[in-house]
Parts: sequence; C-alpha cells; structure tokens
Amino acid sequence: MTEENENSLARPPHRRRPLRENKNNVSALRQWLNIIFMVGALIGVIFYFALADQTVGIIIILVSMVFKFTEATLRLFRQ
Repeated sequence: MTEENENSLARPPHRRRPLRENKNNVSALRQWLNIIFMVGALIGVIFYFALADQTVGIIIILVSMVFKFTEATLRLFRQ
C-alpha cells in the first residue's frame, strides 16, 4: 500500500445498493402492504374507540397485522 492510501480518510464502499437502485417489484409490493396495514390499523382504531363495538375494531386490527407480518417477512428474506 502506498502512504497516500494508508492516510486516506475515505470510507470504504457500502455493500448495499442505494435505495433508488433497489426499486423492484418486491419493494413496490412491500409499500402496498404497508399502506394496507396503516389504513387498516387506523380504521380498526376508529372502530375500537369511536364506535360501540370494540370486537369489530380488534378484528380489523388483527387482520391488518397479517399484512404487516407479510411485509416484514418479505423484508427479512428478500433484502
């Protein structure tokens, strides 16, 4: 190694690709699953607190959590 390389403060290149280059079908699917989860959770909370039937709110929240678990599974195994 040369002295210039030893004294360099440059960071080594990252192994992960930048976010813009990682746009693919799985990324789009994850975004849609996140949107479905957030909307479902919000509707579930509204049903739970604002309307009389709390059981329906809990069921809506649990169903929306299935979408979040699916998204998290894709994130873990397709990264």
